[in-house]
Amino acid sequence: MNVYMAKIFKITLTDWNGAVRGKPYRKIAVQENASLYDLAEAALSAFDFDMDHLFGFYDNLKNWARSEEGYELFADIGDKMNFPGVKKAKVSKVFHTPKQKMLLLFDYGDEWRFVVQYLEDGDLRGTKLPVILDSKGKAPDQYGGFSDEDDEYEP
Repeated sequence: MNVYMAKIFKITLTDWNGAVRGKPYRKIAVQENASLYDLAEAALSAFDFDMDHLFGFYDNLKNWARSEEGYELFADIGDKMNFPGVKKAKVSKVFHTPKQKMLLLFDYGDEWRFVVQYLEDGDLRGTKLPVILDSKGKAPDQYGGFSDEDDEYEP
């Protein structure tokens, strides 16, 4: 296997209806032998999110609970789930057709939703992976907190 071959994805923050038009996105590349866990870590990092909640990948972009195909971190931590885990699932096995999409649902409480679209394979010789290839739009604050520019918090 060529260690330089990468899978290139467009990760778009979406709403509950799966809309992506005008939403912030990141174009990233990961190694072709990366796991779905690695892909989620790269995607969330590209939006400055911490990997501090459970997540899953689902084939139903609008209603993840009705997905026929899915991969969940729950399964990796020992919970009995309907879907296999994300740590052993390889992106090259899950994402095999250009334009194929899955929903990355992060934090089942806040339900952050990202449409993960596989774009193409690429030879990124000399590039340390994972890498952000393109970025559009401002990433939201994961916790909705205050920035340094906001006034001091008043209860």
